[in-house]
Amino acid sequence: MRYSDKAKLQAKDRGRAMARDLVRRNVVALCSVSQGRPGRPSKSLTLAHAEAILTAAEGSRLHAYIVVSLLTGARTEELRALTWDLVDLDGRPGATSPIPPHMAVWRSVRNSGDTKTRKSRRTLALPGRCTDALRELRTRQADEQAAAGSRWRGTDLVFTTRYGTPLSAANVRRDFRTAIRNAAGVNAADWTPRELRHSFVSLLSDSGIPLEEISLLLGHKSTAVAELVYRKQIRPVLQTAAAAMDRIFGILPDLSHPDSHAES
Repeated sequence: MRYSDKAKLQAKDRGRAMARDLVRRNVVALCSVSQGRPGRPSKSLTLAHAEAILTAAEGSRLHAYIVVSLLTGARTEELRALTWDLVDLDGRPGATSPIPPHMAVWRSVRNSGDTKTRKSRRTLALPGRCTDALRELRTRQADEQAAAGSRWRGTDLVFTTRYGTPLSAANVRRDFRTAIRNAAGVNAADWTPRELRHSFVSLLSDSGIPLEEISLLLGHKSTAVAELVYRKQIRPVLQTAAAAMDRIFGILPDLSHPDSHAES
């Protein structure tokens, strides 16, 4: 008899013994546990709908968040914890080993402040559309700080409220649906921010990127041990997604930016 079958038989015997008051009853074992309602299945945007969302979100407070989420696949919990010191919008294109613009995904809003797993710590190259959106956001944030005055809270977070305080999950969901409400062919109420990550996977897969590489970009597969340990070092930048997203959305990186040779 297999161990699993033996265990089931023993559990059944214990149940019979409790029902006949032959052994002390375990109240928990006699209770049925509610399974709850099934979660809503996630879905992915088509390229046409992704473009419609990006266009509709332009000018909104969540524009940069939507662009970075869709084009890098970062988790919403990771983006809400992202700080400016972990974002390099210039890179070092003139270096012997060129480093593109990138962001270090090393934190999250979890209680520990760490990413979901150690394997999730990764440094991602930023597509051109992301660097443009983040530069606009930095300018907007400076204006909001000036307007807020003493009410501004200097958290150094990239994505904040208009007073510099952290965004909650509810803030993001609300602002996301507001930002995309005019997207052609998209019902804003049907979409959530986490589905931008699912869309990232689908768009890369459709463009021919191997699943193994996508898993690495998502933080689902380990690279070298050094990448997991030396968190404060500049790690090898994963560029596959940025190059593919620039190709998918028809944007080439602009290395002529006046600050493109500035050191991080």
